[in-house]
Amino acid sequence: MEERRVGGTGMRVSALGLGTLTWSRDTDEHDAAELLRTFVDAGGTLVDTAASYADGAAEELVGSLLRTTVARDEVVLCTKGGVRRTAHGGVVDASRGALLDSLDGSLDRLGTDHVDLWLVQAPDPRTPLDETVRTLEHVLASGRARYVGLSNHSGWQTARAATLLGPGALAAVEVEYSLLQRGVEREVVPAAAALGVGVLAWSPLGRGVLTGKYRRTVPADSRAASAHLAGFVQPYLGRGSTPVVEALVTAAEGLGRSPLELALAWVLGRPQVSSAIVGARTPAQLRAALSVGTALPEAIAAALDEVSAPATGYPERR
Repeated sequence: MEERRVGGTGMRVSALGLGTLTWSRDTDEHDAAELLRTFVDAGGTLVDTAASYADGAAEELVGSLLRTTVARDEVVLCTKGGVRRTAHGGVVDASRGALLDSLDGSLDRLGTDHVDLWLVQAPDPRTPLDETVRTLEHVLASGRARYVGLSNHSGWQTARAATLLGPGALAAVEVEYSLLQRGVEREVVPAAAALGVGVLAWSPLGRGVLTGKYRRTVPADSRAASAHLAGFVQPYLGRGSTPVVEALVTAAEGLGRSPLELALAWVLGRPQVSSAIVGARTPAQLRAALSVGTALPEAIAAALDEVSAPATGYPERR
């Protein structure tokens, strides 16, 4: 598998990342072990998890597999903090104390003394960004993370954090990015490019919709049929997604490839993208993603660009 640099840093990750959102909940330990082994055997390195996934159980599962299935030094381990669980659900908290507690908990569950990349999972309107950034500085200085970054932050927040940390210190920003979600192109991607920050694309398959499996119905074994994930998929099941999905399917048929392959190839061809994180729930889904081959023909890429172009207005377009 191709390796790519993350922004202007020396960190290198596989072009496809392995997401663990469903681990320990929809993906059991046996499937997770097969997923991880298959991924690493194919040359994959980036394993993406978070303290909030299954209330920490996903990290625990990742940690156990790094002791039994693959070696710790075979993967680039990324986790996220800043969302803590309360009796009323998840609460965003990017304050210094909450972040450091979260990271220490992650390290314990993962069974390691450091992660390769640590991200603040979401912006916290109640905590000054400066405080969050100074915490990232402390984490780097303590050696608990080799690189740091942000997830789901806006363009101005990305630029501000990169400026406060200094040249090259903000390694990555992880954002949703696919043919069905191109909003990050307005400000986040340009900011990342200008400041040498790598982009990690989560949900590059449009929450599964770009595989084409929802064109006629909702499969019984899909995320959209799951009680706890249906709301995650629902925003992309409306009419607004149909022209993009149909264009993708038509292009795939013409090239003799699958919609999944083309959707991933499109994301991996976007400027500044270091890795596309695939949240495969089963080994079969992962093997399909690993079959992604060469870049899209220029005409096909242009056609997909046109049909999926995000709406813009002032001040991006005047």
